[in-house]
Amino acid sequence: MTVATGRLRRVAGLSVFSAVMVAVLIGLGVWQLQRRVEKHALIAMLDERLATAPVPLPDQADWPKLTRTRDEFRRVTFAATFESRPEAHVFSSGSAVRPDVTSPGVWVFAPARVGDSGVVAINRGFAPEGQFDRISPRPTGAVTLTGYLRFPEMPGLWTPQADLAKRLWFLRDPAAMAQALNWGGIAPFYIDLEAPAPANGVPKPGPLEVHLKDDHMQYAITWFGLAAAVGIAFAVWLARALAEGRMPPDDGARRAG
Repeated sequence: MTVATGRLRRVAGLSVFSAVMVAVLIGLGVWQLQRRVEKHALIAMLDERLATAPVPLPDQADWPKLTRTRDEFRRVTFAATFESRPEAHVFSSGSAVRPDVTSPGVWVFAPARVGDSGVVAINRGFAPEGQFDRISPRPTGAVTLTGYLRFPEMPGLWTPQADLAKRLWFLRDPAAMAQALNWGGIAPFYIDLEAPAPANGVPKPGPLEVHLKDDHMQYAITWFGLAAAVGIAFAVWLARALAEGRMPPDDGARRAG
């Protein structure tokens, strides 16, 4: 194989590799821009739902039709009666949807019967660490509740197991709570309570504010920047390779030839 043929193969190989890398990096940048558009649409949708006046909770017959995509974070209002079953606590070190919750504590879950319909798990609100003894009793009799329709969390790889003896969970899983605490059959969703609040403020319900992380533009710029860097590096290398190819061999090369 001649020197020229070897140099040509190297140029061709690096050209293909560089073109593939640039295409992949540009594709990642475009994907981040697409995700940014989708994220902005999701933020607008959630802001609209959170700002809308509460509507009646759907009838029990329609509960299986509710979906996370279409119905989560909708504000609802309904009359319910809390049942005399044990409450469940869900540990939290803060909240992405409650800006007033910034310290460790627990969310207090309790079952409530909606009129003559089924039972719904109600997140009564947040109790900070050190104030668990101040958690107020549930209201007696029928009470009008206003809150946000939410769906259960899915366990992650490192999610701790529930401590059933302490009635303590580490994710919002009303179905598991109902099974462990004998709540009976419950709705496939739960309610984050907005109002009313107990007289002593523990547990504390409140309005939700959804703040989704939106850093897709920074990621897109990073990917496009890397694509430009690869393209520039290849262009510099190619210019040098072509310049070397046009240079005559030195005396040592002539003698070796």
